[in-house]
Amino acid sequence: MKKLAKNLGLLAISALLGAWGTAYAAEPAFMHTGGRTTQPVGHYELCQKLPQECNQRTPKQAPIELTRKLWATIVNINNSVNTRIKPLTDMEQWGKEEVWSYPDTGFGDCEDYVLEKRRELTNLGVPAGDLLITVVRRPDGEGHAVLTVRTSLGEFILDNLEPKVLSWTDTDYTYLKRQSDENSGAWVTINDGRGETVASVR
Repeated sequence: MKKLAKNLGLLAISALLGAWGTAYAAEPAFMHTGGRTTQPVGHYELCQKLPQECNQRTPKQAPIELTRKLWATIVNINNSVNTRIKPLTDMEQWGKEEVWSYPDTGFGDCEDYVLEKRRELTNLGVPAGDLLITVVRRPDGEGHAVLTVRTSLGEFILDNLEPKVLSWTDTDYTYLKRQSDENSGAWVTINDGRGETVASVR
């Protein structure tokens, strides 16, 4: 039964990648980024504690090739982290707002889910420049963080509020800013074009 389920899963991934090959070959779904912008305070403070978080440099290059194996890995890590980590606000866990940290306690909020997914994919060889912490605004106006994975077939979102890995264009967020794909300590604006952006975010 497990073998059958695995085979069915691989067939589904193959079919999905086949569809993407047709849908995205001409025009992959990439965000339009702008110039440098402010670094979120939580990320700044994380970098003071863990300088290596801001010292990752990635040469300008094409995004990583999205193979069936990589897609399965992305989906598995997204599901695993979402299942393992239990939601808890920074105020509940640390007694203050905006503490970005790895969820080694087993608890965390949106940024912590993102950091863990980024760490696990980095450890498997995905370049730092293809794993970008991204700040968005939810439809209810609240700030939120997700992980953008840059690939040859477009950019996909790993989100603790959504079980599926979606193309960024298939989410209902307004994208505000994200890490630079060349410098993990720098942040750039995102010209979403799908909603009114704001100057300041969490």
